[in-house]
Amino acid sequence: MVILPVRNMVMFPGLIVPIGIGRESSINAAQYAVKTERPVGILMQRNPDADVPTADDLSTMGTVAAILRYATSQDGTHHIICQGQQRFRVLGYLPGFDFTVARVERIREDSAGISPEDKREIEARFLQLKARATEVLQLLPGVPHEMLEAVKNIEAPGMLADLVAGYVDIKATEKQELLEEIDLRRRLDRVIDMLVHRIEVLNLSRDIDQRTKASIGEREREFLLREQLKTIQKKLGEGGADNSAELDDLKKLIDEANMPADVEKQAVKEFKRLERMSDNSTEYSMVRTYLDWLVELPWKTPAPDDINVARARQVLDEDHFGLEAVKKRILEFLAVRKLKPGGHGPILCLAGPPGVGKTSLGQSIARALGRKFVRVSLGGVHDEAEIRGHRRTYIGALPGNIIQALKKAGTRGCVMMLDEIDKLGTGIHGDPSAAMLEVLDPEQNNTFRDNYLAVPFDLSQVIFIATANMLDPIPGPLRDRMEVLHLAGYTQEEKLEIAKRYLVHRQFEANGLRPEQLTLTDEALMGIIRRYTREAGVRNLERQIGAVCRHVAVRLAEGSAQSQRVDAPDLSEILGQSKFESDVALRAGMTGVATGLAWTPVGGDILFIEATRTPGSARLILTGQLGDVMKESAQAALTLVKSRALALNLAPAVFEKADVHIHVPAGAVPKDGPSAGVAMFIALASLFTGQPVRSHVAMTGEISLRGLVLPVGGIKEKVLAALAAGIKTVMLPARNRADLEEVPAQAKAQLEFIFLDNVEEALLGALGLAAPEQRQVALL
Repeated sequence: MVILPVRNMVMFPGLIVPIGIGRESSINAAQYAVKTERPVGILMQRNPDADVPTADDLSTMGTVAAILRYATSQDGTHHIICQGQQRFRVLGYLPGFDFTVARVERIREDSAGISPEDKREIEARFLQLKARATEVLQLLPGVPHEMLEAVKNIEAPGMLADLVAGYVDIKATEKQELLEEIDLRRRLDRVIDMLVHRIEVLNLSRDIDQRTKASIGEREREFLLREQLKTIQKKLGEGGADNSAELDDLKKLIDEANMPADVEKQAVKEFKRLERMSDNSTEYSMVRTYLDWLVELPWKTPAPDDINVARARQVLDEDHFGLEAVKKRILEFLAVRKLKPGGHGPILCLAGPPGVGKTSLGQSIARALGRKFVRVSLGGVHDEAEIRGHRRTYIGALPGNIIQALKKAGTRGCVMMLDEIDKLGTGIHGDPSAAMLEVLDPEQNNTFRDNYLAVPFDLSQVIFIATANMLDPIPGPLRDRMEVLHLAGYTQEEKLEIAKRYLVHRQFEANGLRPEQLTLTDEALMGIIRRYTREAGVRNLERQIGAVCRHVAVRLAEGSAQSQRVDAPDLSEILGQSKFESDVALRAGMTGVATGLAWTPVGGDILFIEATRTPGSARLILTGQLGDVMKESAQAALTLVKSRALALNLAPAVFEKADVHIHVPAGAVPKDGPSAGVAMFIALASLFTGQPVRSHVAMTGEISLRGLVLPVGGIKEKVLAALAAGIKTVMLPARNRADLEEVPAQAKAQLEFIFLDNVEEALLGALGLAAPEQRQVALL
C-alpha cells in the first residue's frame, strides 16, 4: 500500500477529511494513487519535525483512505480529500520507490466472534456514548440540527466512536491511541470518558459566562444609581464639595501656567469636558492626567543666558585636561550665543571612544551657562513613541522622553544631553531616529508635536548636545543636523595628569581615604597606565586606582598600617601580574611579520600581519576572521609582490610552487578595512626576500595595483596606539600628513614618521631594500 505520512493529524474510518500535501514524495504518492485508482494509507508521524520520515518516525497503525478528489490551488499547493475506510497495521517498508510503500495488514471489525454478554456491554456503552455526544452538541453554540440527527441515526458502535474521536478537541497523540485501540469495548469507554470531561468543561464555561453577564448588569445598575444620587445631592446642595474645590484649583493652575493661546484653548476645552464627567468614569482620570501634564510643563520663556566666556574657559579647564580642539569649539559656540542670543546655534555631537569625557563635557557646558542639565539615554530605544509619546487613547499613555526630561528640568532653558544617539534601534513600532529629525532641527523644533500632548511645544530654547561612540550607525539625515566634534583617546602623559588631578581624588573620597593615608607616586600611576590598562579613555584606569585604594583601605581597617606609599614595584603585589606587555619586541625583526595599525571604536590598536609559505600550487590562504575588504587587500598585496618580482630579485617560479598563508592574530575578533594593505605587502615582501622587517616599525595605508599608497582614516588614534605599544617609527601615507596636526606635540616628538607615496618607499623604510632608482628600472 502507498503510505502518505501526515503531521499532527489522525484520520478515522468513516470520516471525510481534506489534507494539504507539500513534500515531493507525498505529492508523488498521491498522484500515483489517483492514477492507479488505489487507496492510500494515512499514517501520522511520531516526530513531526522530520522532513524525510523513517520507519522509526512513523506510527505503526493508520487508516486506509480513498482519495475522492485531488486539487492544485493557484499558489501551487496540493490538496486531497480522503474518506477513511478501515484501520491497518504496518508490517514492513519496501525500498525502491520515490515515495513510502509498506506491506500492511488490514484490520476488520468483525462482530461475529463477540459473545452475547460482550454484545450487551457494547450496546450499553453505545447508548451512553450517543447520549453524551448529543449532550455535547446541544451545549456547543451554532451546531446545525442535521448533525444532531446524524448522530442519533448512527447504529454502528464502532462508527460512532470513530466519528466522535475524529471531531473531539484532543491532542493528535491521544487520537492516535484511540485509533490503535482495537478492542471496541475499551475504545467506547475511553471516548465516553473524554466526552464526560468535555461536558464538565462546557458546563463550567457556560456558568462563568452567565455570572459575567450578571456582574456587568449589576455594575451598570450601580452606575445609574450613583448618577441619580449625585443629581439628588446637587439639588439639595449636599456633597460634591471636595470635587468642586479640586476642579477650582485645576482651573487656577491652567490660568497661571502662561500657556500659548492655542494650547490654553485646548486646555480649557478639556477642562470643560472634565466638569461634565463623573469622577468614577475611566475617561475622567485620563483627562485629569492630561491636564496635569499641561499645567506642569515649563511654558514660560526662560531668562536670557548670562554667558561669561572667560568663566566658561575656566570651567572647562577645571573639569577636563587636554581636549583643546573640542574646548575651542565649545567656547566659539558660547561666544556666538552671547553675541546673538536669539540665533539658532548648531547641534553639537561629541563622538569618541568610551571614557574620554563626552557626558561630563555636557555637564561642564551647562555649568558654564548656569543652566540646568538633563540627560536622556537613547541606548536601546527602538520605539518611536519613546521620543514622540503615546497617543492618549492607549492605556497608560505618557509623553515621550523629551517632554518628560523638560518637565523634570522645570525650564525650557536647559542643556539636554542625548546620550548614545548611535545606539538608537529600529523595531516594529517605528524608527525613533526619524522622530529625532524634528527634535534636532533648529528651523522646526519650535513647534515640536508630542503625540500625547497633541499641541505644539517650543524646543528652540533647549541646547541639545548628543554623544556617540561611532558615527556609522547614525542615519545620514540625522547626522547632517549635527556638528560632529571628535574626541580621540588620551596619550599616556595626558592620562597621568588626569589621574593626578581628578581620578585619585575621586577614588580617595569613594573609598574613605585621606590624602595623608595613601601616597601614589607618579611612577606607580604610569605603571598602571602602561601595564594594567590599554584604552582610549580613563575608565579602566580609574578602576585600577580604586583597586589600589581598596587594598590600602583593608590594611588601614585591620590596623596593620597607618599610612602607605605605593610605588611602581608594589603594583604586582596589589594588582597582580601585568595585564599588558609590549609584544612588539617578540614579533618584530622576524621574517614575514609586519606590524600594522588599526582603528577600533574604543581607540587605536596595533595589528600583526603574519605570512608564511608552504609547498603547494600558488594558493592564497587567509585566516583571522577577515572581512571582504581586508581579503581583497591581501590579494592586491600578493599581486603587487608578484609584479615586482624582478625588482626584488625573485624568480617567478617561487610563486608557482608555494601556497601563501596570511594570518592576522586575535582570530576571535572580526577585522575589516583597507588600511592594512601596506602591512600585508611588507609582510609578503619580507617572506619571499627573507629580509626581516625592521624592529619597532609600524605602518598603515591602502595600496593600489599601481603601487600607490592611498590615505586612510583614524590617524590620531593609530599614532597614539603605536606610541603606547612601544613603536619608534610610524610609516603613514603622504596624503595623511595634514592629519598629524591632531596628534599631541609630545606624542609626535617621541616618534619618527616616514611618509609614503608608493610601495617602493615602504620597502626602503621597512626592509631597507634596493634604492628607488634601481626599482624603477626593474619596473620598466
